[in-house]
Amino acid sequence: MPNRLAHETSPYLLQHADNPVDWWPWSPEAFEEARRRNAPVLLSVGYSSCHWCHVMAHESFEDRETADYLNAHFVNIKVDREERPDVDAVYMEAVQAATGHGGWPMTVFLTPDAEPFYFGTYFPPAPRHGMPSFRQVLEGVRAAWADRREEVTEVAGKIVRDLAGREIAYGDTKAPGEQELAQALLGLTREYDPQRGGFGGAPKFPPSMVLEFLLRHHARTGSEGALEMARDTCERMARGGIYDQLGGGFARYSVDRDWVVPHFEKMLYDNALLCRVYAHLWRATGSELARRVALETADFMVRELRTDEGGFASALDADSDDGTGRHVEGAYYVWTPQQLREVLGDEDAELAARYFGVTVEGTFEHGQSVLQLPQQEGVFDAGRIESVKERLLAARSGRPAPGRDDKVVAAWNGLAIAALAETGAYFDRPDLVEAAVAAADLLVRLHLDEHAQLARTSKDGRAGANAGVLEDYADVAEGFLALASVTGEGVWLDFAGLLLGHVLARFADPESGALYDTAADAEKLIRRPQDPTDNAAPSGWSAAAGALLGYAAHTGSEPHRAAAEKALGVVKALGPRVPRFIGWGLAVAEALLDGPREVAVVGPSLEDEGTRRLHRTAVLGTAPGAVVAVGTPDSDEFPLLADRPLVRGEPAAYVCRNFTCDAPTTDPDRLRAVLST
Repeated sequence: MPNRLAHETSPYLLQHADNPVDWWPWSPEAFEEARRRNAPVLLSVGYSSCHWCHVMAHESFEDRETADYLNAHFVNIKVDREERPDVDAVYMEAVQAATGHGGWPMTVFLTPDAEPFYFGTYFPPAPRHGMPSFRQVLEGVRAAWADRREEVTEVAGKIVRDLAGREIAYGDTKAPGEQELAQALLGLTREYDPQRGGFGGAPKFPPSMVLEFLLRHHARTGSEGALEMARDTCERMARGGIYDQLGGGFARYSVDRDWVVPHFEKMLYDNALLCRVYAHLWRATGSELARRVALETADFMVRELRTDEGGFASALDADSDDGTGRHVEGAYYVWTPQQLREVLGDEDAELAARYFGVTVEGTFEHGQSVLQLPQQEGVFDAGRIESVKERLLAARSGRPAPGRDDKVVAAWNGLAIAALAETGAYFDRPDLVEAAVAAADLLVRLHLDEHAQLARTSKDGRAGANAGVLEDYADVAEGFLALASVTGEGVWLDFAGLLLGHVLARFADPESGALYDTAADAEKLIRRPQDPTDNAAPSGWSAAAGALLGYAAHTGSEPHRAAAEKALGVVKALGPRVPRFIGWGLAVAEALLDGPREVAVVGPSLEDEGTRRLHRTAVLGTAPGAVVAVGTPDSDEFPLLADRPLVRGEPAAYVCRNFTCDAPTTDPDRLRAVLST
């Protein structure tokens, strides 16, 4: 019989709806039940494409004996970290403080007042590698709760007080300048891996936000070192196993330093961010590899993550059926020489093995290989390779596919909207721009209420009950601003303004300018989460600074610009010390130092060829964070178009920054030069 999770919209929670564990969703009623029973709470946090979450579920939560023990002695709450990033952030901070590490599944034991007192991540069903079994942990917590209650509550209270004391002391709110950005670049250079690309050792995550900073820094300063790190890292990733050489798109991370073996789950946010990075790399260098990867990644998102409602699903699982009924990580993506022969025949299989690095020993497990790309593609016949790829992709599509997390997360869809809009504009792919518009329409139609407040998620056309957090407002505003620049439709600027109004009113400290991850009127947790550092995606703090700055450039709004500058104060403090973890903030700081530039393109109509040439040139400009408005003279679509006449009856572009404007130009080459220096 299904438990309470059967009524939820989260695919992760629904995966546990048939567990014998009497799960509760996060709710006041669950904690009221704990108080009524005078029982501790087991909080289990994970997400649908988390491999070890599935393992622990199978080993423990599907086990009747374990479930009976949990039901008898605990109130059990299951949380999808992607639906409730605020709950996840608060308790992950406690886990990391107590244990020195974190991860998912996250296992936390709470008092009925939601105060944590014991922590962990994955616990095996039997003692293993120095870890206690899950049953041993449960018995220990139950005994402590029954026999040492006063000690437990004292520990819990101390943990909550310690967490409260971790709020960011936000004194200096000046934005970073040249010195801090130069120090950040130096720090990245020290951590850079010149042999393999990327930063640090294994596991290696795609440093998408740092790459954006490096590209912007190069565009503003001409730093060849910054461009080299970005270009080489992008090439190494694109040639490695972390990139899907047949279907496009990136896996979550590489388990090794060489980008060979990925953790195979594919996340929307990774692919949106990397699609944009590769498009920007092409814009800066003309790299054919960057063009191909940007387009393949965009096509992957539309083909495999787009939902029936027009939004984008959150993730594809790492695991899938290997054809024998076993659920195995990477089964969908890896190949053996024999499998190549079965699809291609002996001659083409030998070619494919050399081209993709498939060996008898294998580069993964059990003689299987992850497909990679050779350094010297030119020695292979391009037409024959294309035929091989098409046949392998067709054969792979017949394998059992990885599961898909179909929930639409507002923030990640905002990132996808920005990436698809820009990629479509750069490469003359109106279908990608249309996909971005459809996703934006869904967010407006389904996620925004009558007060322009965002729902965090939706699924199957039904909005979830959880309120949007700062990253939702910021990333959706960023997507809408990109869409406004690409389409010339000012309504997207208006919607961005509504969302950023909430950022200023509900997420920002009116005195210091510090930002919080949850709104002032959101559900009160044991601590109001606040984190300016990037994780898998830009922090809400940095993303808000970027969107506020872009909106201010479009509208001339001093409150929005001042809020952006105040928010960037944390980048001044952290950028020189930990640049790898505040890359998006550094990228926004580059835009601030460059202006950012404001480009108004006016013409007799958006269909006019001269207007379109100037608009395309403006969109392709490399000036960091530049905003673009296009329309007819004195159109009320964009404030930047006011008092911008045609020049001698011809379409013209006006470029301004820092309250100074260049003479208008009708020449795309002149405009390109202005936006590239």
